[in-house]
Amino acid sequence: MIWAYPDVRLTLLLAGIFCLLYFIYLSRYWAINRRLKVEKRRLFTKIVIRTCYFILFLIAFAGPSIGTAMKEIQEEGKDIFIAVDLSQSMNASDIGPSRLQRIKFELKNLTKSFPSDRIGLIIFSSEAFLQCPLTFDQSVLQLYIDGLNTGLVPNFGTDLNAPLRLALERFESDESQEIKSKSIILISDGENFGDELDNIGASLNDLGVKVFSLGIGTESGSSIPRGNGLVIDPQTGRPAQTVLDPAPLQQIAAETNGQYFEISDQVQEAGNLIGALERLEGGVTGSRVVEASANKYFYFLLAGLILSLLDMILPIKTIKL
Repeated sequence: MIWAYPDVRLTLLLAGIFCLLYFIYLSRYWAINRRLKVEKRRLFTKIVIRTCYFILFLIAFAGPSIGTAMKEIQEEGKDIFIAVDLSQSMNASDIGPSRLQRIKFELKNLTKSFPSDRIGLIIFSSEAFLQCPLTFDQSVLQLYIDGLNTGLVPNFGTDLNAPLRLALERFESDESQEIKSKSIILISDGENFGDELDNIGASLNDLGVKVFSLGIGTESGSSIPRGNGLVIDPQTGRPAQTVLDPAPLQQIAAETNGQYFEISDQVQEAGNLIGALERLEGGVTGSRVVEASANKYFYFLLAGLILSLLDMILPIKTIKL
């Protein structure tokens, strides 16, 4: 028999407390009824019943497991690249305190949900750069997320192709022999000034890479702060406005059998993104055989409860008048 909680000291302590309290109870009972005729046989029966169900409770508390079996456990893993748009439009405050600050908050929660998977970080605007390669190190990843700002990349518009091609190259050049599921989280307001996404979508799909896109912003949009002023549209001479454009993000998600999610004034779907990634079947990286046993505490607990209920419902008379 295997015990899930083999704490002998605690078991003996509980048994000692029971014996002490029950001895005090019997002493007081005997003192009160010393002048009455007491049926010792019935009193002894009462002691036996209560002792039995207390012992059964102690056994159930220790978690007995009877019998063993060999069980194969498969180890699964995922490789996830997070691509974050750091164009000037991510400083817009239509999603408070700003689009980028909100994304940094959500990314910290997201990465903590996948401690056993490799996660990498790509930053982009008109160009894309590998900020953090695929890693299991959560603390390093958190430091890179804390440091995200729009000054890290050149800002000449947003090209959604750039981070997707960089992630694809990294997946193709990965020397790991383990078979893992591969996915990209593409985070942007969706304003794409680069090439069409058809070609990169087909390439990602051929490699089995799913893109889960997360759009952030509102349809009404916002002006874009820069320093102490605003970004000015050179064509109109007025403050430039940035709005959420979900179309390209929805397109690349659909082409790679991924999903599109959104953070806006209408919906807050960061939690749904985490749920979709958790449901994503990871590749089998290995397996191991372990010895498993079934915990049978319930049977002892049930027997103890039955005896205790009988003790309460059908009391044994110990005093004969």
